[in-house]
Amino acid sequence: MKISYNWLREYIEIDDLTPQELGARLTEGGIPVEVFTELNQGVTGVVVGHVVETRQHENADKLRVCTINAGTGDHLQIVCGAPNVAPGQKVPVAVVGAELPGDFKIKKAKLRGVESQGMLCSAKELGMDVKLLPKEQTEGLYILPEDAPVGHDIADYLLMNDTVLELELTPNRSDALNYRGVAYEVAAILDRPMKMKEEYTAHGNGSSPVTVKIESDNCTKYAAQVVQNVTVSESPLWLQAKLLAVGVRPINNVVDVTNFVMFELGQPLHAFDLSKVAQDTIIVRQAQDGETHVTLDGVERTLDASMLVIADPEKVIGLAGVMGGENSEVDAATKNIVLESAYFDPGTTRKTGKALGLFSEAQKRFEKGMIDQGMITNALLRAAELIAELAGGEVVGGPVEVVKKGAEPHVLDLRHERVNEVLGTSITEDEMVAVLKRLGFEVSGFKVDGAHRITVPTRRPDMVREVDLIEEVARIYGYDKIPSTLPSGNYVQGQLTPEQRLRRTAREVLINAGLNEVVTYSFTNVGLLEPLGLHTEATLTNQVKLFNPMSEDRSALRTHLLPSLVEVVQYNRNRRTNDLALFEIGRVFSPEPGVDTPVTERVRIAGIMTGNYGALGVGEKGRPVDFFAVKGVVETLLDGIGITDVLFVRAAQAGLHPGRTAKIVKRHEGELLELGVIGGLHPEAEEACDLSPTYYFELHMEALLTAKERSELVVPPLPKFPSIERDIALLVDIDTPAGDLLDTIRIAGGDLLVSVRIFDFYQGAQVPAGKKSLAYGLVYRSSERTLTDEEVTERHNRVLEALKAGHHAELRA
Repeated sequence: MKISYNWLREYIEIDDLTPQELGARLTEGGIPVEVFTELNQGVTGVVVGHVVETRQHENADKLRVCTINAGTGDHLQIVCGAPNVAPGQKVPVAVVGAELPGDFKIKKAKLRGVESQGMLCSAKELGMDVKLLPKEQTEGLYILPEDAPVGHDIADYLLMNDTVLELELTPNRSDALNYRGVAYEVAAILDRPMKMKEEYTAHGNGSSPVTVKIESDNCTKYAAQVVQNVTVSESPLWLQAKLLAVGVRPINNVVDVTNFVMFELGQPLHAFDLSKVAQDTIIVRQAQDGETHVTLDGVERTLDASMLVIADPEKVIGLAGVMGGENSEVDAATKNIVLESAYFDPGTTRKTGKALGLFSEAQKRFEKGMIDQGMITNALLRAAELIAELAGGEVVGGPVEVVKKGAEPHVLDLRHERVNEVLGTSITEDEMVAVLKRLGFEVSGFKVDGAHRITVPTRRPDMVREVDLIEEVARIYGYDKIPSTLPSGNYVQGQLTPEQRLRRTAREVLINAGLNEVVTYSFTNVGLLEPLGLHTEATLTNQVKLFNPMSEDRSALRTHLLPSLVEVVQYNRNRRTNDLALFEIGRVFSPEPGVDTPVTERVRIAGIMTGNYGALGVGEKGRPVDFFAVKGVVETLLDGIGITDVLFVRAAQAGLHPGRTAKIVKRHEGELLELGVIGGLHPEAEEACDLSPTYYFELHMEALLTAKERSELVVPPLPKFPSIERDIALLVDIDTPAGDLLDTIRIAGGDLLVSVRIFDFYQGAQVPAGKKSLAYGLVYRSSERTLTDEEVTERHNRVLEALKAGHHAELRA
């Protein structure tokens, strides 16, 4: 919201404060002033001049020599190149010694051999915002009104010696989107009386010719006032200057008055040409589906039944609270007008503007719901009075009002003790009451159950609770006066949730393992599942669709992380980056019909690896990513977050290679808990996506939390006693998983077996058909003593017997 310092001075005494000092006081009071803009950008010595005569320059076709009366006594000779200069005009004249914006100083000069004693100025040269001026005032000289006093300082005449304060308002303070609201704030902060007139009386003669009907619950009050015999013309300079200061383009005296009153009192108004309103009847109703209407911007728009419109018995003449219609526009031929002032439903106004791609200052105020319903009629009377004065019109009859629901001020109870309890202050009861009265609130002279009864003015609909009143007391009393105190009560130390801790640990482990984190869109397209072979899973294709997607490629919430990561791999491979090790900790979304939460979000830790993996030394060749490299990353991750003794069980999974895929499980409370999956992409998926051999892993956050529950990461002390190592090479059936043998060895080895690992795998001529050779290294150690060979042999034989009994394993010679 832009506020002109000079305009505000008309409503409250602030001459003893500079604009910057006033801005500081407003900021301290809870309404920040972010920007100060000087309208005079450095214009000095420029005056109103009268063009006495002009003649063609002898040596230049596009220059004219002008005789100017600038009020300096003698006429000045000034050479001008503006195409619109003509005798009889009043124009800005920069005399010798004057300065223009940009530190441009005017000196005597000769142009093509003719002396020039100054410069005739355009609006741009005066530093004015040409975007807000009519086109004819931006092409050449800025033409002043005929009654402009010759010799008068142009900055004073154009009211340029002003500062505009730009307020940064929060949504709940939309009451300050007008001078009335700001004046109340300044009056309360400075404890000074307001000079603004808020009550206006109807002065119309006879009865009003207009009829108003409300046929929708989305309008609670509508008032109309007729003004006849107006002359639509340019607004006086003071009115144009006020609108320009707040960034509004002047149109004509009727439209400018409606804008002026909106900024002054906060009530949006609209003027219709009464001769274009059929049967002099205004109807507020819902639009009909498919109904069309041409708005003031000349665009035909198709309406629907959710939109509130202003109509007559034959047609729509305006979109309620958004924009008027071209078919009822006030123009130069208009003689009789009807002014509109109303309260329209905020949600309906917002949805209409959004659906039609429209936005206006009036709409901004209506959609925030901060219209003062107690000011609707007063604003109407104020505008009618001004139009009658500036356009020579006659107010006819009183305002026609239709009220479906009156404005009832909020009545709240405020306890003095509660104010000090919340603020940590010792504000007296008299100080509290004085602050509220300065804000224009009514305070009852008696208490009800120990609380003051506060009547909130209708201009402050944001006041709905006791704590809102307490905030008002704090603002005006002064935040700087509130002492710094520690909050009382029981304290709870802030800490990360188990999921947050696990996320952080997993991220650190994976980054340290050489993977790079990526963050991809949660929005995807169901079509991405098919090339990866995931479209056969109904749980994956059943996606949550977006009502208004950014694009077709981002039209649904993803159900799997693999398509997102494959997109990243493809993007990098297309730019010749082939060695990739990536991970993402993200969410997948599954519709759950028939439950309280229609969409279930689940967190996944997923990774994808392709190309070569690991750092290379001098002369070393890259190591291609394979199943075991990715398995090692997953084991490192699980070990890092405190989950050990996991098993990798052969499995089939959609989109993954049938012979290179395993489920990751762990024994938990007597059952196998599935933690995730690991595997190579299916060859068909790699071909469809133009990928080299690629491997993928995915871990379920909820399962990881369950597996980690009540477990602690324990770092054992360094061993005091030596260990004994034994290696075994086993012949087993080719279909026997190596992980099953590991599990059996761990169980049979008992507490003396501290580690076991597989270090060799072989199939070849020395191994019988249908068999494979697996070699394991076992380490035995006791934390209490040095083990003897006999003890280790006895335990080792127990392991061999278990392997033979459980897997028909034979020692390989």
